[in-house]
Amino acid sequence: MSDERFTVENAVDGKLGLSDLRMDPAALAHQAAVAERGGNPQLAENFLRAAELAVIDDEEVMGLYEALRPHRSTAAQLEELRASLEARGAVRCAELVAHAAVVYARRGLLR
Repeated sequence: MSDERFTVENAVDGKLGLSDLRMDPAALAHQAAVAERGGNPQLAENFLRAAELAVIDDEEVMGLYEALRPHRSTAAQLEELRASLEARGAVRCAELVAHAAVVYARRGLLR
């Protein structure tokens, strides 16, 4: 199925925005299943986390990336972020943040 909006000309002319290019969570979940069947469970898990993030506002996703940079967050801030993600159903992303908090604490990377 083709969508005539998605052309190089429309991209160059600024007629396409980030919301036009957002991945559908179902498509990402399908790619996860393909990766799993192909023997790549790590890639599958990445696609599943991406599916969770696909429904979250872009600025919040960028905030998540910023919070996960070394020395940017306290343990309490990461716990708050984890709880927020979990409350929104992003359980895989919440698990990633929880794991990062443990590793950052052990390596002295918390703020």
